[in-house]
Amino acid sequence: MRDLKQFYFFENLDDEQLALLSSFSNKKHFEKGSILFYEKDEAKSLILLIEGVLKVYKTDQKNNEIIMHRFMPISLVAEMAVLEGILYPASAAFESAGVVIEIDFERFKKEFLHNPQMALLFFKSLSKKIKYLEDVIALNIVLDSTARLAKYIFDKEDALNTLKQYQVAEHLHMTPETLSRTFKKLVILELLEKDSNGYKIKNKEGLRVLFE
Repeated sequence: MRDLKQFYFFENLDDEQLALLSSFSNKKHFEKGSILFYEKDEAKSLILLIEGVLKVYKTDQKNNEIIMHRFMPISLVAEMAVLEGILYPASAAFESAGVVIEIDFERFKKEFLHNPQMALLFFKSLSKKIKYLEDVIALNIVLDSTARLAKYIFDKEDALNTLKQYQVAEHLHMTPETLSRTFKKLVILELLEKDSNGYKIKNKEGLRVLFE
């Protein structure tokens, strides 16, 4: 399957190995708004996102969505749940049309995880997810709204062009009104500038000062 070759995990597999992997992989297409999985569904497959934007979220008691993460292609999704054999801890839905490849994990484990290089790549992916969760905790508990937005823009400058403001607000657990005020504050501080296309960084090191 040519799509599998795009992902760095599988780029060094030969044709025979790719054919084996493809034999227990399934490509699926989703429309915008489609649910990939619900919280507490059983996790059986490695999920490789190859097209689209996928949000992972939880729902509070008032039925409000709390965005945990947005996945962009090409990336593995929720591999920790599959490895641990636990239920999905959150739900996932597409914010655009999307495509995933589902890989039967038991077959993958049997055929490929004995390979030291593949196992190392897999656990590096898990390590990145843990680091991301640590960053989310630090971002939302330790920092105030100004420092939170400054760090987010410093770390993810491309988000200014790829995400809508409501998506940034959801990620930072702010109301849209608070986010708008905070953007204006960073403009007044001459750390950002605004033009017809949105916001751009004017002083990146100045942003760093706000959160370090």
